Amino acid sequence: MEQNTWQLQDAKSKFSQLVDSAMHHRPQFVTKHGSNAVVIISFEEYTKFIKPKDDLVMFLRSSPLVDSDLDFTRNKDMPRDIEL
Repeated sequence: MEQNTWQLQDAKSKFSQLVDSAMHHRPQFVTKHGSNAVVIISFEEYTKFIKPKDDLVMFLRSSPLVDSDLDFTRNKDMPRDIEL
């Protein structure tokens, strides 16, 4: 069975093996003083994780405010005078 939990000192001394395991197998967990510290994942997994499910247009179309009657007109008045 492939190891996927590493103590920090082992992770440092076998970093190449740790990265290889993360890239080709599954996420690798590193502990520090017996507590979970970080998770090492492949770049491919990372990009899947951070990729938005929808693009910006779909996100805006699914907004709860899509059917509200919001006024987006700009005030054309001149700015107020400020004494300096």
